[in-house]
Amino acid sequence: MSESASSFIAKSSVKSADLDHRRKINFNIGRYNAAVPNGKKQFPDIGSARERAKNIKWRAMEGLDTQLENFEAAFTKRGGKVIWAEDAAQALQEIKKICEAKKCRSIVKSKSMVTEELKLNDFLHEQGIESVETDLGEYIQQLDGEPPYHIVTPAMHKSKEDVAKLFYEKLHTAPNLSPEALTLVAREKLRTKYTEAEIGITGANFLIADAGAIAISENEGNARLSCAFPKTHIAIVGIEKIIPSLTDLALFWPLLSTFGTGQQVTVYNTIVTGPRQPEETDGPDEMYVILLDNGRTNLLANPKTRESLYCIRCGACLNACPVYKNIGGHAYGTTYSGPIGAVITPHMRPMDEWKHLSYASSLCGNCTEVCAVKINLHELLLENRHEAVNTGAASTTEKIAWKIWKKASLHRSLMNQGNRKIKNWMVNKLFKGWTAHRADLNFSAKTFNEMWKDRKQE
Repeated sequence: MSESASSFIAKSSVKSADLDHRRKINFNIGRYNAAVPNGKKQFPDIGSARERAKNIKWRAMEGLDTQLENFEAAFTKRGGKVIWAEDAAQALQEIKKICEAKKCRSIVKSKSMVTEELKLNDFLHEQGIESVETDLGEYIQQLDGEPPYHIVTPAMHKSKEDVAKLFYEKLHTAPNLSPEALTLVAREKLRTKYTEAEIGITGANFLIADAGAIAISENEGNARLSCAFPKTHIAIVGIEKIIPSLTDLALFWPLLSTFGTGQQVTVYNTIVTGPRQPEETDGPDEMYVILLDNGRTNLLANPKTRESLYCIRCGACLNACPVYKNIGGHAYGTTYSGPIGAVITPHMRPMDEWKHLSYASSLCGNCTEVCAVKINLHELLLENRHEAVNTGAASTTEKIAWKIWKKASLHRSLMNQGNRKIKNWMVNKLFKGWTAHRADLNFSAKTFNEMWKDRKQE
């Protein structure tokens, strides 16, 4: 068993037994699930909207090379600079070069899962550069020394009492502040950071090929401040975020907000087309877009798993997953948790180290049912399992067990052999994988085949 698999089993065992944790996460997810149906009312036909979005992303992924080249041409035409990064190490080194050139000592950063993928804050800290999360949820997690818990809501697992206690310990505020008072404290702490920072770093929800622009959705306005105040703006974006046209946002923005938080549209939706132009009064002097691969072309190369690149990171599959709602986001041990994380992580990282995530599913299909762009997530989890076996990632014990099971299943005489006690011992004692976290199996005294024969004789 891999180290990450052992960690996953240990953490998930603890969290699934933590009733207070489950109460908090189910309460917060319940609020989103109650809001989503209202958001869907804006669509005359939600099924058709999801199908159309899937088709747009299909077109974007099938011609990804051309779409990205179109983006680069349009973006550089307005003075922007594009950097292609094959992996996390290359992306971090490019960021380091920019920081050194700008003599940067302070960075403001908006919410971005791809920067969590790079472990950017840790890297900047090693370089002696202060990196401050400006999204409230991310700021809370940074204060607590934790990664984001959820794709959309980083501090979903914390109650208002937990946050008040954290602020009291880290910021020396009065204990038991209200959520409104806590927000004002964070606002006061963060406001000066925007004007002090030499560089602002953001992600992007979408790359727009024909306009050469990035689109950012948020509810707090911190991303706008992060890319407007500092003289240099760096946007780090996965290559799968591309959409062909500016007009596609009319569909994707409402889909993202509805399936993410139940809103008809998020509060702030920004299109950034490059650095400040001569006739413009605000914006950065320089803007870089780092296009990150980091394993995404592994998914692209497989015609079956390519579909997972359609994801718009709305988080709906996490909210729907019974496994996620019991074990939470941190148990997965990876940047992207829940069903979508279980699908993409084994391809973005070594399959033999992360194949266990594809088994962390009930295969109920609820993730597929709620996906904003109709990704067949539960089928892709099965595809991952199949690929893990074909590539030799399955353990020797697992291979032997399934060979024995296959041999017995294909020969009825073998299935009928042995009494009930022997079969119970074989499954419950010899092969302990099934019963480690489940009750013992108890075989019938007779097989169905034997009972059928007895009935026919009667």
